[in-house]
Amino acid sequence: MHRGPDAMPAAPDLSPSESHAHIRNEAILMDELSDSRLIAQIQSGNIRAFSALYEKYRHRVYRTALAITRDAAAAEDILQECFLRVHAHIDKLHGEHTLAPWLYRVTVNLSYQRLNKDHRQFQILRRLVEPPAHPSPPLTVEQEELHEIVTRALDMLSFDHRVVVVLYYLNEFSVEEIAEILDCPVGTVKSRLHYARRRLKELLASEGLAWEGKLAWEWIG
Repeated sequence: MHRGPDAMPAAPDLSPSESHAHIRNEAILMDELSDSRLIAQIQSGNIRAFSALYEKYRHRVYRTALAITRDAAAAEDILQECFLRVHAHIDKLHGEHTLAPWLYRVTVNLSYQRLNKDHRQFQILRRLVEPPAHPSPPLTVEQEELHEIVTRALDMLSFDHRVVVVLYYLNEFSVEEIAEILDCPVGTVKSRLHYARRRLKELLASEGLAWEGKLAWEWIG
């Protein structure tokens, strides 16, 4: 990679304690950089900038993949593949506006490919949710039942409808942002979201529950 004007200068010779402090300060600096600055640093060969970018987005990418695939191992694979692609295509990324939509588009596409590979595209995902990587406090019997009901309802949506629900409610993207991520018209996103909401209301009503959008999503995320 070439060294551009934003590349960080080479560190001077430091004592061990000074070196550790320098690394900590640089890590803090990296955390505060915008996506566009991080991308510029990565393009100029700064490895810590790539680590900072990974730390910034890894949880969001993982939980999006997990919410779509309902498979912890698949979500982890998708996370790793996502950032391999970021590294491979970093020279093609420019500016703040480009990264997030591109990253979520890759996440959705890899999730689609994984489900297709497993012969689950547009089919009901029948597996129960796997335990999260970082276990949360045990659920009560009532919470377990609600979790299963809402999960089952979301699993019964087609891939396209499930994706818009995940992006809208879990990641809180606007319909315009989702349209950019999925590379489709805003009207298509609105239509899918409308159908998904209606279907979820029907499925939850059959179980005696009311669809409350974000509240219902708390049982899945």
